[in-house]
Amino acid sequence: MPANILTPLIVACALFMENLDGTVIATSLPAIAADLGEDPIALKLALTSYLLSLAIFIPASGWAADRFGARTVFRTAIVGFTLGSILCGLSSTLPEFVAARVLQGIGGAMMVPVGRLVLVRGVPRAELVRAMTYLSVPALFGPVLGPPVGGFITTYFHWRWIFWINVPIGAVGVVLATLFIPNLKEETPWPLDRLGFLLSGTGLAALIFGLTVAGRGFIPPAADAVLIAAGVVLVALYVLHARRVPFPIIDLKLLRVPTFFAAIVGGFFFRVGIGAIPFLLPLLFQAGFGLTPFESGSLTFVAAAGAMLMKTTAAPILRNLGFRQVLVWNTLLCAGFLCVNALFRPSTPHVVVILILLAGGFFRSLQFTSLNALAFADIDNRAMSRATSFAAVGQQLSLSVGVSLGAAGLEFARSLHGGAAVLVSDFTPAFLLVAAVSAMSILVFWRLEPNAGALVSGRRGPEVLTEAEAAPQRSAIGG
Repeated sequence: MPANILTPLIVACALFMENLDGTVIATSLPAIAADLGEDPIALKLALTSYLLSLAIFIPASGWAADRFGARTVFRTAIVGFTLGSILCGLSSTLPEFVAARVLQGIGGAMMVPVGRLVLVRGVPRAELVRAMTYLSVPALFGPVLGPPVGGFITTYFHWRWIFWINVPIGAVGVVLATLFIPNLKEETPWPLDRLGFLLSGTGLAALIFGLTVAGRGFIPPAADAVLIAAGVVLVALYVLHARRVPFPIIDLKLLRVPTFFAAIVGGFFFRVGIGAIPFLLPLLFQAGFGLTPFESGSLTFVAAAGAMLMKTTAAPILRNLGFRQVLVWNTLLCAGFLCVNALFRPSTPHVVVILILLAGGFFRSLQFTSLNALAFADIDNRAMSRATSFAAVGQQLSLSVGVSLGAAGLEFARSLHGGAAVLVSDFTPAFLLVAAVSAMSILVFWRLEPNAGALVSGRRGPEVLTEAEAAPQRSAIGG
């Protein structure tokens, strides 16, 4: 198998392991709580501790890759994540379980952006769209496959197997990374921004944690408001700090690159809507339609099949239409499918639900592939590590906002009828709300040049620069 295909497959497998693990645990929390002798609500710490680890350590991933080598960090991240999985499966108390999840989070924080860095540095730009299709699949496949897998394993085996299945995947990943992934690193790595690491890590942790638990009763509303406010203040302080240092840990100067700005800012709004799907759809099917977790997961699983169909079509679509056309019109399609979800009722035939989710998965995966490729289209190689860290932070934050926004829309609709139970009709405003936020990304994508990212998409035209002509422009932000 050619190396330019094998590398994205290795990275995609590692990302799939991380994405799958992040969703299977939610289905199994009641069984884990019963086995550990804890209240199920207390198991929220298992979810939030993982998110906090991600928020704190993702910004440092790019520096670590430049300092120690991308293969070294990527391989170590897989080992750390796998070791955390083993410890989760062996845990007999809540503190042990939470500590193991923290270790998993540190591994995941390094695995996701460094894996993407390995890809964008090791694959020619002309092959970037094709390679990115392999990364868009686990991003969609993990969340939809997680609930049925978690429900099946917990029901018919034991919840500990949820974590132990990562062991063979991790072992294979380490071997393949050792054999086929180059240890790319900078000869003169940029220095670690320690104050920026402290401000961004604590600020993002407070913000993501506060948004994740908002409205769920995990902590008092006043404490949650203080947490979110503290996160906003710390992030604002980081922005001021980043303007004064030459090598900030999250380099805001990268937003001066139009394609990176569109992928990060426009992608943020788009992913807010998409991030609510793994929360809203299973809840609709289970609490609204009365389906079992396994039945619900079997329905949402088809979105992953749509993502797989996209794998062979993304490159020719982008080559014929270009990034701007695809992102603008595909955003409308994706927002439209989100709105259609609001029309689902218990009487809706399952075949109709499956067809809609299948098509929605296809177009969402096309959007993810386009955004992931566009983000690095005009970034100089020396700035790639900072760009991948920045992109990972933005994605993590947008997904957390998406879940919180979907939950807020659901809670608001439920408050209107004063009921304790969630009704099917409560999901309509929630889906419409997140669809509207996703559609707002068009305002960003519309500002792109017609031939933006043409070196990556393969779309040629009179305004397209050659690789040699574009290199000096990219090096201006290369640090």
